[in-house]
Amino acid sequence: MSIIVTGGAGYIGAHVVRLLQERGEDVVVVDDLSTGRADRVGDATVVELDVAAGDAQERLERVMRERGVTGVVHFAARKQVGESVQRPAWYYQQNVTGLANVVAAMEAVGADRLIFSSSAAVYGMPDVELVTEDTPPRPINPYGETKLVGEWLIADAQRAWGLRAASLRYFNVAGAGWPELGDPAILNLVPMVLDRLARGERPTIFGDDYPTPDGTCVRDYIHVLDLAHAHLAALDHLDRDERPASVFNVGTGQGASVREVIEEIGRVSGLDVTADVAERRAGDPPRLVASADRIAEVLGWRAANGLPEIIASAWEAWQAGPRRIG
Repeated sequence: MSIIVTGGAGYIGAHVVRLLQERGEDVVVVDDLSTGRADRVGDATVVELDVAAGDAQERLERVMRERGVTGVVHFAARKQVGESVQRPAWYYQQNVTGLANVVAAMEAVGADRLIFSSSAAVYGMPDVELVTEDTPPRPINPYGETKLVGEWLIADAQRAWGLRAASLRYFNVAGAGWPELGDPAILNLVPMVLDRLARGERPTIFGDDYPTPDGTCVRDYIHVLDLAHAHLAALDHLDRDERPASVFNVGTGQGASVREVIEEIGRVSGLDVTADVAERRAGDPPRLVASADRIAEVLGWRAANGLPEIIASAWEAWQAGPRRIG
């Protein structure tokens, strides 16, 4: 009995793989290794495969049968918003076709448990203090659209053949559960600030005139290890007969502004984090904070870490890497 983790060699996936291994699960990582690294997954079997490829369904079926796979945690996807705007067809091909191949393979072999890596990007720019799962999804870019379409596909498979699934809508993921598993990409706020500091440059704040307490955007930051534990809680939930919900926000219910995050990086690192202010970026909502009530009530999951723990772990991971500062 095994679990496939697609995209398991990536930032979030590697944390989930490690937690699954720690509790004795047999894990198979399916990853095209375009952004992930095989050395992040311990002794898990690694199958190098693009799940959106033409032969992916057939190859997935073969692996599932050979390893007795009963469930899949699906991370494999493209996730750069700007790139999705420039290459919408490719994003649909990668994210939607990739998921369709995974679901079709599961149906063919009788593997019926799926955890889907969704995103708060499905909500777009909701004008609410706290975003609940009942907030109408109105994505504003192709990336968010592909995640919402993925949720629709999963819901259809649940109705059609009894797939047991949970879609987890992540908010802003940061930090590291172990120093060697830090975020390797320079795409999110925390590694972007650390990258600029490593290059001797000032961090940049995009807009300080938002209707928020300090004028900068407010986001809900979730520690990557807390997020990984949420995946295991969701996977265990799929074994229950009573499953009152299948879509869950994963956040803390607390917001932190861009300026607060940068200041916390300065506090932890001891560095000068004086920031330059640039024009707003198009499509940035002033505030995006999760209601985490449903996941607490249904899965019994709550975040154990706040912003100080997130930044401290991100700094430790950065200092353990090749671009140590100081």
